[in-house]
Amino acid sequence: MIENQDIRPAQVIGPLGEPLTLDDLPSPKTKRWVVRRKAEVVAAVNGGLLTIDEVLERYGLTLEEFASWQRAVDRSGMQGLRVTRIQHYRDLYERQFKY
Repeated sequence: MIENQDIRPAQVIGPLGEPLTLDDLPSPKTKRWVVRRKAEVVAAVNGGLLTIDEVLERYGLTLEEFASWQRAVDRSGMQGLRVTRIQHYRDLYERQFKY
């Protein structure tokens, strides 16, 4: 049956609109996570190129860390991934739900 098959796309659309393949993803040895790299990994998971478990193992991330990246992208796009602006976007998001 089709649902038992492991069907994955060869490429997905990256955060900047470019095609993204497994070869284009950040190296598993990545230590410095800039906005673009985080966004590429989130796009790979959202597009089905990698599973969350594969990302956690490949990059040594915690589920909470990756989930925070996904939330930031969902709420504020790539700009939400900027470490220097996390509190700003968090406050903005919380204010939207208060009113």
